[in-house]
Amino acid sequence: MIIIDGAKCEKNISAFANLEELLKDVMQDDKMANRVVTDVFVNNESFSEIYPHQAEDITCADISSIEVRSVPMTEMAVDMSGEMGKVAQMMSQGARQVARLFREASDTDALELFQDLLDVTRDFMGMLGELRTHYTDGGLPDFMEKTEKLSGLLSEMGDVLENEDWILLADLLEYEFIPVCDEWRATSEDLHRQVVEHMAQ
Repeated sequence: MIIIDGAKCEKNISAFANLEELLKDVMQDDKMANRVVTDVFVNNESFSEIYPHQAEDITCADISSIEVRSVPMTEMAVDMSGEMGKVAQMMSQGARQVARLFREASDTDALELFQDLLDVTRDFMGMLGELRTHYTDGGLPDFMEKTEKLSGLLSEMGDVLENEDWILLADLLEYEFIPVCDEWRATSEDLHRQVVEHMAQ
């Protein structure tokens, strides 16, 4: 049995070789246009991939029921833009922790956490850019200027990282990166307002 957003689907699980094939077919349905899958339940248990294409390794012979839940992209955009300010705050807290570890000479822990911080920052910037492009009316006039400022700072931190000057890196995080995160938190709140206004039009 296949259930999509509470409605039983006429398709049969046995018509597919594996879970990935089934999910791709579900996503191509016209009803799924402009929607984002939020949850997949296989045999009444929540499923999310631990590694890429894990769904391909799950044969449909072992599946008795599939439930797919989704939300409109617009709703997802509103929710995500509402969370971006919290992410900026987390980045700020993470930077404070990394700076503290560098000052305590816990270099290994600091470097591991710093890498996570960089990954989160890149994802944050990518998501903000996507939301601004697709779900606002070209708002946030200082967006590009702020983006260049952050990119420049990340580049500078990369150079300092190569030179293994941990104290200077701690200074950059504490005195430059954290204030930038606070600026981005305010920008994120503006973005959320604009996304909501854009959807209301």
